[in-house]
Amino acid sequence: MAIGNLKTLAKVFEYELPVKVSKANSRFFAECPIWPDCYAQGDTVEDVINEIVAVAASLIGLYQEEGLEVPLRKSPRVKIIHQQTTVKVPVLVSV
Repeated sequence: MAIGNLKTLAKVFEYELPVKVSKANSRFFAECPIWPDCYAQGDTVEDVINEIVAVAASLIGLYQEEGLEVPLRKSPRVKIIHQQTTVKVPVLVSV
C-alpha cells in the first residue's frame, strides 16, 4: 500500500521522563520523582533505564485510555538535571 493511500497516520508524542537511579545490593532502581506509579529495577543502569521507559510508555497508554492526565511534559529533547544520577528520558508513544 502506498503512503498516499493511508487514511490516518499515527501521532507520535515525546515526553520528558525525569528519572532518579540508585543502586542497592547489586540491583539498580529507577523512579520518576513526579510520577509515583512509574518505577523499575534492573541489573545494570542500561537495563533499568530501558525498563522504566517501557513502564512509562505502558502507563501513558493506560492513563490515556482511562482519561487521566499524564504528569509528564511533552518535549523534544533529553536533559540532564541536578546530579549525574538524574536524567530526563524521552518516551515516544504512538496513538
